[in-house]
Amino acid sequence: MIIKVCGLKYPDNIADLASVDVDMLGFIFYDKSPRYCKPEAHISSVKHKLRVGVFVNSSFDEITDIVSVCGLNAVQLHGEEAPDLCRKLADRRLVVIKALPASSANDLQKAEAYIGAVDYILFDTPCEAFGGSGLSFDHSILLSYASAIPFLLSGGLRPDSLEGIRAFMRIAPPTFAGIDLNSGFEIEPGLKNIAALQRFVSILRNI
Repeated sequence: MIIKVCGLKYPDNIADLASVDVDMLGFIFYDKSPRYCKPEAHISSVKHKLRVGVFVNSSFDEITDIVSVCGLNAVQLHGEEAPDLCRKLADRRLVVIKALPASSANDLQKAEAYIGAVDYILFDTPCEAFGGSGLSFDHSILLSYASAIPFLLSGGLRPDSLEGIRAFMRIAPPTFAGIDLNSGFEIEPGLKNIAALQRFVSILRNI
């Protein structure tokens, strides 16, 4: 299972996450987010993790400039980005994640437009703030997901979500690839509770 921690902001906190068995670290480059991370070179010093830049309706040039400055090897697009932009980014040998809001089973069909353009779909709770709301959605919606694109589950996951994740894993489509953790594991926006993440990930890895 892929485990992604998103919304990282502070260098010392980011460094502390090196001891936690997660696969992807997410940095939000959307300046209206309380978890906005300035594009700085120190991000490239994070080793052995996939470094994911999260963007909202940014241009190709804006994205690739930050990818270069920060040494990113993946991008997550959280706005209304078209498949063509995703393909252009994939052509730069970046892992591409497209976030889609999930409020009904009909929303899942939007993933079809991104076949061949992205590596993962991330389903999140619909909100005006483009993620990080701390709110969950009805995960049973995803049981009807039929696209070939692997997907990540996000939205309101927190330390007490283990049982729900365990239950979902038993019945999830085979394309279920992992989870995205954010505001449910924070001391304040952008500052992660390392001890809570360590406990949660350790238990999840042994399910």
